[in-house]
Amino acid sequence: MIVKWNSWSLYRHHHVLIKFAVSILFSGLTFRLYVVHYNGFASDLQSSIHEKDQVPEQDVAIPENKDQIPLVTEKCDLFKGDWIPNPSGPIYTNESCRWIEEHQNCMKNGRPDPGYLYWKWKPRDCKLPPFNAKRFLELMRNKAWALIGDSISRNHVQSLLCMLSTVDQPVEVYRDGDNKSKRWHFPLYNLTVSNIWSPFLVTAAIFEDINGVSTGEVQLHIDKLDEAWKDIYQSLDYMTISTGQWFLRAAIYHENDTIVGCHLCPGKNLTELGFVYAYRKALHYVMDFIVKSKHKGLIFFRTSTPDHFENGEWHNGGTCPKTSPGKPGEAKMKELSKILYDIELEEFDKASAKAADYDVNLILLDFTNLLLLRPDGHPGPYRQFRPFAENKTAVVQNDCLHWCIPGPMDFLNDVIMDIVVKKSLNYPIRRSVCVGISHSCEAQTSHLPGYN
Repeated sequence: MIVKWNSWSLYRHHHVLIKFAVSILFSGLTFRLYVVHYNGFASDLQSSIHEKDQVPEQDVAIPENKDQIPLVTEKCDLFKGDWIPNPSGPIYTNESCRWIEEHQNCMKNGRPDPGYLYWKWKPRDCKLPPFNAKRFLELMRNKAWALIGDSISRNHVQSLLCMLSTVDQPVEVYRDGDNKSKRWHFPLYNLTVSNIWSPFLVTAAIFEDINGVSTGEVQLHIDKLDEAWKDIYQSLDYMTISTGQWFLRAAIYHENDTIVGCHLCPGKNLTELGFVYAYRKALHYVMDFIVKSKHKGLIFFRTSTPDHFENGEWHNGGTCPKTSPGKPGEAKMKELSKILYDIELEEFDKASAKAADYDVNLILLDFTNLLLLRPDGHPGPYRQFRPFAENKTAVVQNDCLHWCIPGPMDFLNDVIMDIVVKKSLNYPIRRSVCVGISHSCEAQTSHLPGYN
């Protein structure tokens, strides 16, 4: 059909045009009001899914930008990915956070290469939103968190405190006599974060000074939980539990209050059972307790973190000279780390199979391979203040086990927050089940309570 525009008389039919324009304008406004009303209702509905009355709706409900909306895909595995450049760097600095301990404050101690600060973890098959301290604190209002384990847990809690302190400054409210277990309170959100020193998770008598020098074998009761965390376990809403490297130490093993053997104890006239025996039994005992506890919170089990010592170890000249992340397939896990890691996965898999039957939320944090790719993230010689200030060729002890703060540890919090957010929105969580030293993994959905 051909329209002859000159046949229209604007003078004769101006009233028709005016009515037509008003009709379109009214329809557009009506549609816009409907969309705004619907989106507001949907956001409010989403926000109310697990929140308590004392948490303001709008603070938890509405993502501040599209990057904070969790992306759920069938292939999503947060623990398979790559370290990619991150020009913006960390959300805090070593100077802006006062919770960094001396040995992990690499920049203050004179580390000259800041490149390790400008990488971020990117899963291959899904989007990982950046950590949002305000949203995390809103989700954690009136809650209790604990990070339970060894010095790597203490390393991790420093990162978490620094990230959260960009919104609310924590107040230290408790520390034990050895200055190893501490608790902080975030007053604006009534959140408590605890770091509980329990390197074995089971009861142990440790004879070691502050410098790690041992005067005797650890007396390890592999069938008794450490009361340091057992006594407060039911009062926690969220917890991250981990262990690992300490089981490689010389130890005497006790079961039923009777010595049954040892690890690295020549001349003691005891059966050498080895650390594998103790680690498997202790982890099984811990996992069995967790599964049968009927705990209603969220319990994360974190796999052990690998070290990157080269040409030696802690006390015989080992170093970690790398200055950039590795690529998948390049970094090889040490045999002892592989053994610990495989035991962890096997024992977690056994516990996970039973967790749903007991209505327990047990989730794996498989950070081993993620951190294996960061040989550049350790303090190295910068575990002490400016070690080469007076002598540029000085021989100093390197730390290639713990992590610089800020540094790779920060991205553990990105992953944890993503899981917590998805949990609060009733999204399914995917995890990797890996069997054997070959680390062949098969993705599957964990149908934990609340994940339908």
